[in-house]
Amino acid sequence: MARERKQYLLRIPQELYDLYEAWAADEFRSVNAQIEAVLVDAARRSGRRQRRRPTDRQGGS
Repeated sequence: MARERKQYLLRIPQELYDLYEAWAADEFRSVNAQIEAVLVDAARRSGRRQRRRPTDRQGGS
């Protein structure tokens, strides 16, 4: 079962978008996936989100 995803319009300055676009290319991700990865990392670092356990991952046995 796929994770439900919330669509959200994000307005950011072009300079910041360009930074994320280059960063995403370096990590072979889309800009959207890169922004999501940064947000998830920030949530973890702040203690607001815990890492998923291997058994919690999609397709895990």
